Amino acid sequence: MNDIVNPASVPASETSAPEAPETVATYLRLRGLKPSAKNWRKKKRVSIDDENAPFAPGRDPGALGAVLDKLSRDSGWQITLAREDLVRQWADLAGADTAKHSEPVSLERGLLTVKCDSTAWAKNLQYMRATILTEIGRRYPDAGVENLRFIGPDVPSWKWGPRVVPGRGPRDTYG
Repeated sequence: MNDIVNPASVPASETSAPEAPETVATYLRLRGLKPSAKNWRKKKRVSIDDENAPFAPGRDPGALGAVLDKLSRDSGWQITLAREDLVRQWADLAGADTAKHSEPVSLERGLLTVKCDSTAWAKNLQYMRATILTEIGRRYPDAGVENLRFIGPDVPSWKWGPRVVPGRGPRDTYG
């Protein structure tokens, strides 16, 4: 019982040091030791990382579509993916009947070139240019399509083979 010190008999200046918590000061007084700064060292606390804390907001797995959208945005793939979607879904955009007779062939510097089966289809689509361009801008704003060009079928070419002669080609064949 000699080790126990009555807290009332200890002067107020010795009861606790400003750095020592009350529970530590009480423990030290009961042990018969004087609470001081050198007996008490404040432990370094590890800062809690809110992003990695369990049950914190935002820790639930995200939807697959949202994760892929974030990945494509962060990687800079938005424009490329929008252009590929435009070409792949041309039938939905232009209509099934129109898609049977036309197909997008290139997209360079904001100009979408569409090749048609005949010059008649190219001319009719030329009349529908504003409607198609508006629909492309509404559905695929990241594609960067600013203008449309409709071309007809290519004319036959005689410029092939190992012995090509310059000129307009055979003219006496068609009578």
